[in-house]
Amino acid sequence: MKLLLTIMIVCTFGQLHAQTIISKAETEKIFTGTRPPIRIAYSYSDNTGKYYLALAESIDSIADKNDTLHYIIKGICLQAGDNGTVKKWELNDHKRSEMDGEFSIWFWTKFCELKDIDGDGIVEPIIVYGTAGMNGIGDGRIKILIYYKGQKTAIRHQNSEMDGGRSTAIDATFYTLPLLLQQHIKDLMKTLDDKGLAIFAPYYEAKMKKKALSLE
Repeated sequence: MKLLLTIMIVCTFGQLHAQTIISKAETEKIFTGTRPPIRIAYSYSDNTGKYYLALAESIDSIADKNDTLHYIIKGICLQAGDNGTVKKWELNDHKRSEMDGEFSIWFWTKFCELKDIDGDGIVEPIIVYGTAGMNGIGDGRIKILIYYKGQKTAIRHQNSEMDGGRSTAIDATFYTLPLLLQQHIKDLMKTLDDKGLAIFAPYYEAKMKKKALSLE
């Protein structure tokens, strides 16, 4: 459990890139009544307008060393307009039960990005979050979400220190994304792998070159 909590501290306080952090007062004004509590919110702009992104995590339990465990997360993206804001997309997820071996879920903001990856003048938000089990993130889940021109594409990964226990599911739409964006996500996966945060199947990079939808 100490390993789990140490990993959570490192991942929880990362930073997004290429955006402005919104003050608490402005966040409460823009995202009125949002639940669970918003941990942090950002604003960013591109050729299509100005946007606000809030990342919210429930506060459900305090573990050793005052570390917070989160059971529910939510992400909300709003677009600013002349008459207020309009919701563009929302994500919701939760940890599995402790009977299934999960204890917390949280945004990995160190690896989230708000950038124009392919140079078309439109930001492609990339949201990363994960869960932790008995062995920390070693047997937790990781999800990478890519929002491209209103379409959500997901890569869902189950970590495991056992070869037969890890798996990765890739949405077919991933291979229709611009090649620069695809490569950016592959680089992100390699970073997670190199840092020991994700344990992907052997030869996963070669399999993705063949547009595999399942990596086991």
